[in-house]
Amino acid sequence: MEFVSVFDIFKIGVGPSSSHTLGPWKASMDFRNQLALHKVRFIGIELYGSLSKTGRGHGTDIAIMLGLSGYNPIDIDTSQIKHYLDIIEEEKCINLINGKVDYKYTTSFSFNNTSLPYHPNAMTLKAELENGQFIEQTYYSVGGGFIEKEGDLFQKESDLLSKIPYPISSEKQLIDFINRTDLPIWKLVLHNELALNPLSEIENKIDNIWQTMKECMYNGCHSEGYLPGGLHVKRRAESINKKLLQNVKYDSLEDWIACIKASPQSFDNINQWISCFALAVNEENASFGRIVTSPTNGAAGIIPAVLMYYYCFNDIQGENILYRYFFTASEIGSLFKKGATISAAAGGCQAEVGVSAAMAAAGLTELKGGSPKQVLIAAEIAMEHHLGLTCDPVGGLVQIPCIERNAIGAMKAISACNLALNTDPDSARVKLDDVIKTMWQTAQDMNQKYRETAEGGLAINISQDIIPNC
Repeated sequence: MEFVSVFDIFKIGVGPSSSHTLGPWKASMDFRNQLALHKVRFIGIELYGSLSKTGRGHGTDIAIMLGLSGYNPIDIDTSQIKHYLDIIEEEKCINLINGKVDYKYTTSFSFNNTSLPYHPNAMTLKAELENGQFIEQTYYSVGGGFIEKEGDLFQKESDLLSKIPYPISSEKQLIDFINRTDLPIWKLVLHNELALNPLSEIENKIDNIWQTMKECMYNGCHSEGYLPGGLHVKRRAESINKKLLQNVKYDSLEDWIACIKASPQSFDNINQWISCFALAVNEENASFGRIVTSPTNGAAGIIPAVLMYYYCFNDIQGENILYRYFFTASEIGSLFKKGATISAAAGGCQAEVGVSAAMAAAGLTELKGGSPKQVLIAAEIAMEHHLGLTCDPVGGLVQIPCIERNAIGAMKAISACNLALNTDPDSARVKLDDVIKTMWQTAQDMNQKYRETAEGGLAINISQDIIPNC
C-alpha cells in the first residue's frame, strides 16, 4: 500500500521523458543537496540498463548536468537550456552548492548496459571529496518522474497513510468506498488531498497544471521546424492548426481557444483537432519544452488533448470540471502504478500511452455524466486495447513512434468513454483489476528489447541511415 497524490501523477517538468529525463534530473538535484556541506573533487555518473541504452536520446545526461547545477525542471527557463549547457561545456565545471567541481563528459559519464535487479532505470552518482572520502548513491527512476533511492526502497508510508480517509490500492477497494460513502471517485480523491493540503493550495496547483497544459498546446501549435536529435522529424501541429483555423487572426491563448470553439464542428475537423492537440504537446516534449507528466512525459499529450476536446466541442455539464477530470484520471493512474507499472522500461508503451488513455477515458466519462462504475469500465476498455504495446523508440528519441501514439491514444480514450457510457455495468465481464493484473503479467513476459531499449521493433526495422548515433 502506498499513497499517490494527484500531484504525484501530474507533475510540471521538462521533456522529453519522465523516467529518463525528469527522474534523473530529480535524482541529481537530491545528490547535489547531499553534497551541500562538502568540497568535491570529482563527480562520476554511471547509467544502467535502459538509462544507458537510450539515455542520450532521452536527454538523461543533459538532465543530470542541469540538476547537479541547481536548475529545477519546474521553473527553469526552457529557452535557456542550451545556453546553460554551453556554459558548463565552456567552463569545464559544474557549480555545486559549496563550490565548483571539474567536469568532463567523457570521464564523468559511464554507460553500463547491464540492468540492476530492482529496475531497468538505474543510476549511481559518486562524489570524491577533497579529503579523499567518497559519497555514493544509487537511484531508480521508476516511471512518471518518480525516483527511489537504494536503501529507502522498503520504507513504510504508515504515517502518510494514517492521515488519509480513503487508502486505495485496487479497483475493489475503490468500489467498496464508493458503495460505503455514495461519493464519486473524484470526491474520494479530493477528501484524501484535503487531509494533506488546504483547499486553496489544491486549487492553485490544479489551475497551474491546466494552465501549463494549455500553454504547452498553444506553444506546440505555433512552433515550426524540425525536432532536435537527428531524426529530422518535422513538426506537424503548427500546420494542422493553421489549416483548421484558415489563417484566422488572434492575439492570445484564450483568443486561440475561442477561435477553435468557433471553427467548423464536423467529425473530420474535431478528429483533426484532437490529433493536433496531442501532437502539439508531444512535439514540445521532444524539444525539451515544459509539459505535465500525465502520468509520464512520453504520454503527456493524451490527457490535455481529451480535456481540450471536451472543453471546445462538448456541452459543459456541471461544475468543478478540472477537479472531476484530473482527480478521476489520477486515481486510475495511481491504481496502475500500485498494481503494475507506469514505466515503459519495465512494461513497454502499454505502461505509458495505455495508462494515459485509461486515465483520460475515465476522466472524460466522469465529465459526460457517467456513473463511477462506467468510469472504471472506460478505463478498463482503454487499457484492454493497449495491452502488449511495445516501447521501441527510434534512435532512443521520444519521437517515432511516441508522438503519433499520443494522438491515437487520445482517440482510443474518447472511444472507450463512449462505449462505457453505453454499457450496463452489471453486464460488464472484465474488471479494471483484471486488466491491471494482465498488463503486469504482459510486462513481465515482454522481451526486454521491446521495453525502451531501442533494440527491437521500429527502432531496428526502419531505414538505418536516418537513425542518429544516440
